[in-house]
Amino acid sequence: MRRTTGRAAAAALALALSTFALPSALALTPRTESSAAVDGTSATRRAGTESRDAERTTAGSATAAADWELTWRDEFNQARGTKPDPAKWVHDRGGEPQWGNEEWQYYTDRKENVSQDGNGNLAISARRERLPGMENCPYGPCDVTSGRITTLGKFEQEYGRFEAKIKVPAGQGLWPAFWMMGNDIDSTGWPGNGEIDVMEIVGNEPSTLYGTIHGEGYSGENGPSGSVQRPGGGKFADAFHLFSVDWAPDEIVWRLDGVQYFKVTKDDIPAGSRWAFDHPFYLLLNLAVGGIWPGPPDSSTQFPATLLVDYVRVYTKA
Repeated sequence: MRRTTGRAAAAALALALSTFALPSALALTPRTESSAAVDGTSATRRAGTESRDAERTTAGSATAAADWELTWRDEFNQARGTKPDPAKWVHDRGGEPQWGNEEWQYYTDRKENVSQDGNGNLAISARRERLPGMENCPYGPCDVTSGRITTLGKFEQEYGRFEAKIKVPAGQGLWPAFWMMGNDIDSTGWPGNGEIDVMEIVGNEPSTLYGTIHGEGYSGENGPSGSVQRPGGGKFADAFHLFSVDWAPDEIVWRLDGVQYFKVTKDDIPAGSRWAFDHPFYLLLNLAVGGIWPGPPDSSTQFPATLLVDYVRVYTKA
């Protein structure tokens, strides 16, 4: 989830990426190049949490391979209206200017904005409404609420596989994200603490997935970034998809539905810059509205708009 002063494609950093074999449907795509197409296949949704958990563990994810060991998870299987587990998640609250992107939304900890849907998903919903405290916001009409949760102070990990199965909402001005931040955010500050954007999809590019890193000297629109597109104009909002990164000491690899589409190594950041990915990170999920990158919602944007999260899982090498 970038703090940016602009996101012009021509300003993106061109990466000198290592060559490796990929299926013909995918290609490495720095921001300045056109994106490749990938045929993302969604699994059929199951009713009943017991069968869902069994299937997820054995077949629902590529991470069931023997070389990965599960270290943390949230399956969101509680009753409808249940807030996120407070032993795992905390809420970020409030509006701009603290987010730094000229966003419209005001984050709350209400179940109307963040709660489980009773069907095995976490629902993060953006709504058109005005609550006390939202007056005099610096951007937008001051009438959008949404949700943002993190594991700061609850869970953090250095290296491993980090994945979430998500269905994003469709609509101009929407900006869903699954991402990670260095746990030294309070002492080091952004971008020196490091940021890994596992998934960002903006409403005006509904067929494109972005993965990016940010650190001191390579942040905002200069963060090394890759993207991949759904084929034939397919939209990510049409189905659930598995978004993941494999993070090792010298590289980070992005995957969509288990298929690699992007990689960044220490050699890909600007000379003299520090590789910021050498300490524990925590997780974040949010649905932003408006901002410099996606632009404002328009008359076609439907509210409430809801980001559904089937599960979040974290692994380490066995």
